[in-house]
Amino acid sequence: MSDTNTNPYRPGAGHSPPYLAGREEEVKKFAGFLEQDDITTNVILTGLRGVGKTVLMDDRFKSQAQEKGWVWVGSDFSESSFLNEQNLCTRLLTDLSVFSSSLSLSSTTTGRLGFDTGAPTEHALTFDFLATYLLAQPGLMVDKLKASLDLVWQTANKRGIRGIVFAYDEAQVVADQKDKNEYPLALLLETFQSLQRKGMRYLLLLTGLPTLFPKLVESRTYAERMFSVQEIGRLSPMASRDAIRIPLQDYSWQFSDSAVETIVRVSDGYPYFIQFICREAFDYTIVNPDSPSIPIEPIVRKLDSNFFAGRWETLTDRQRDLLYCIAQLPHADEEFTIGEIVEASKSNPRGVKPFSPNDVSQILPRLIERGLVFKNRYSKYSFAVPLFSRFIMRRFTLTQKALFD
Repeated sequence: MSDTNTNPYRPGAGHSPPYLAGREEEVKKFAGFLEQDDITTNVILTGLRGVGKTVLMDDRFKSQAQEKGWVWVGSDFSESSFLNEQNLCTRLLTDLSVFSSSLSLSSTTTGRLGFDTGAPTEHALTFDFLATYLLAQPGLMVDKLKASLDLVWQTANKRGIRGIVFAYDEAQVVADQKDKNEYPLALLLETFQSLQRKGMRYLLLLTGLPTLFPKLVESRTYAERMFSVQEIGRLSPMASRDAIRIPLQDYSWQFSDSAVETIVRVSDGYPYFIQFICREAFDYTIVNPDSPSIPIEPIVRKLDSNFFAGRWETLTDRQRDLLYCIAQLPHADEEFTIGEIVEASKSNPRGVKPFSPNDVSQILPRLIERGLVFKNRYSKYSFAVPLFSRFIMRRFTLTQKALFD
């Protein structure tokens, strides 16, 4: 029996939940990609914030790959990784060197490669070695990176390594810098496609928001054929109940059936929201064991403050009005168009000044930059934050109430 005062729920960016529910299909599919002898399909794991992309990648995909003999390297991508092509190469070699430092080449081999002519010795493939080797290679930066990764693969393959997964989170920041004539994203795609065609088992796994895949295709149209996109969303009601109940299976008490159904309804199956609400409900129940229900309204207000408010407070009044018009749409949590936003603004009960198509076209890019909205490949838009429309409606309800109190 577990300590009944220890809260098992862990909301947070990338924090592993006590039980990962409802992702069996994604795990099974990724296992198939690890069986490739010739890598023809890389993987994109995408979804809104809070759906558990990072946890699925770090907990299930990583352990699965390592069990099958794959080496796992990677980290989070950042904007600085894509300032120029050399920065990207540095990022990749830095991550790879954590593994490759355990590999070594004799000076006979490196000398034959035109890299070393000193006395016979062993050279560990450390970051310093790889960085020096990279710059010593002829050609463009893409040629240098290919040669460096080729060297590591040939050495790793002799050790019986099945393959190497390059796994990167927050990959939606990837971008070419056309104004500076720097194409790090194109370099990334070309390098992996070229090495994979030569039979090297380098597998690229990118995790990010739904804006990721269109960026890859925009950089190199063949990216559409390089990747399988796994989009994850909300959990089913059954999986949501498992995520709530199973962490308490060794405890002396459980949430009541009505409390479980309330959490399922309010969270709408989004893993982060489940963890947040359960954590708060757990703490409340420990202090108030005889309470017949959980205080869902105060918990939702705290969720609004912790998850949504920071994004909301940075917006202008006009941007907020536009988001309110979107939230009025019956399919606000799915997809919407510029025309639908314009029409919604004409019948807005709050008396918002109507938006023209040009107004909407100017404001939406600003909302995209703030990570609140994204544009898909079919010129439609969606919220990048789950259940954002519900928050917007709650916020404007509170605002209106304050005006009349």
